[in-house]
Amino acid sequence: MATSTKTMNTFTWDGVNRKGQSVKGEITAVSLTEAKNLLRRQGVSATKVKKFAKPLFGKGAEKINAADICIVSRQIATMLGAGVTIIQTIDMIAQGHSKASMRKMLGEVSNEVKAGNPLSSALRKHPNQFDDLYCDLVETGEQSGALETIYDRIAIYKEKSEALKSKIKKAMFYPAAVMVVAFIVTTILLLFVVPQFEEIFSSFGAELPVFTQFVIGMSRFLQDYGVFIAAGIVAAGYLFGRQYKKSASLRDNLDAKLLKLPVLGDILKKASIARFTRTLSTTFAAGVPLIGALESAAGAAGNAIFRDAILFIRKEVSAGSQMNTSMRATNVFPDMVTQMIAIGEESGAVDDMLDKVANIYEREVDDMVDGLTALLEPMIMAVLGVIIGGLIIAMYLPIFEMGNVV
Repeated sequence: MATSTKTMNTFTWDGVNRKGQSVKGEITAVSLTEAKNLLRRQGVSATKVKKFAKPLFGKGAEKINAADICIVSRQIATMLGAGVTIIQTIDMIAQGHSKASMRKMLGEVSNEVKAGNPLSSALRKHPNQFDDLYCDLVETGEQSGALETIYDRIAIYKEKSEALKSKIKKAMFYPAAVMVVAFIVTTILLLFVVPQFEEIFSSFGAELPVFTQFVIGMSRFLQDYGVFIAAGIVAAGYLFGRQYKKSASLRDNLDAKLLKLPVLGDILKKASIARFTRTLSTTFAAGVPLIGALESAAGAAGNAIFRDAILFIRKEVSAGSQMNTSMRATNVFPDMVTQMIAIGEESGAVDDMLDKVANIYEREVDDMVDGLTALLEPMIMAVLGVIIGGLIIAMYLPIFEMGNVV
């Protein structure tokens, strides 16, 4: 007989605590009566409790992101380590979380566990927040009776993954953001500043320098066709994004091309190796069979080239080959990685070797991103100086030449 799950609601409340101080906040519960009972247990004498009203416009609830799951995973690991039961742990985290959407989700998970369902089963009902790898690890912990240890591994894995993801975003976002700002500033100068100078120059009655004529020509072109160019860029971006979501071959080809980029390609390669080894180390050490661990690692690699290579390794290992031999056959992984895996297989400490490789490559990604940022800062400043400075010089060049004539 299927167990019906109760829908959690968010309530806002005002009241007085044990010290007689006025307090207010939000609480997640199934009903208004349960909300009042929960507040009473917390020592709050509620004067007003009402269901949280959704805003008229917009979704209202804040989206749960990967960083939230990372923090919650660490909180669960810490509380389980302190001897708190899993139900108490989830309830305590839910009541103290600042996001209503997170409180609601954790409340639903708590209700599932209270109804006698495994935690992994409850988490699988929220696939947008807890992927298959996360749920598989929790299920392994439940089956082995070592959920506390497994959650500590999950927390470390999520923290390392988020740190690596943050580094990659930093490497790609910083130069892109600066170039966007440069483009906006240049467009504003060409559309609004240069035409003002053009009106002044028209009264000179003399031929303008070639450089100034070129800039004025760019300004006129942008004024005449700027709307069409902007519309074309937006349409192309929309169509590309739509096709990117639909076409697996387009995503795979783009992944392959990204790896060939100078500097950034090396960062992405090392990041994929770090993800692969970190994921495989975590799952293998948690007791997941190597074949299943490789499948999870393939999904977490973050690049189609490495995903296909890992799936090839999985196929070869299933057929009885050693992992290091299969890795060499892909021609994707560096010799150092395959050699360390070979040593791990010979010594029976594959998970330790994978953890060491992951630490090495995570440090290399950190160093490369910091180096790239330090290199790009002066280069970007120079580019901005040339573009904006060139426009200013082009506008003042006729005035300088008039001064020389006088």
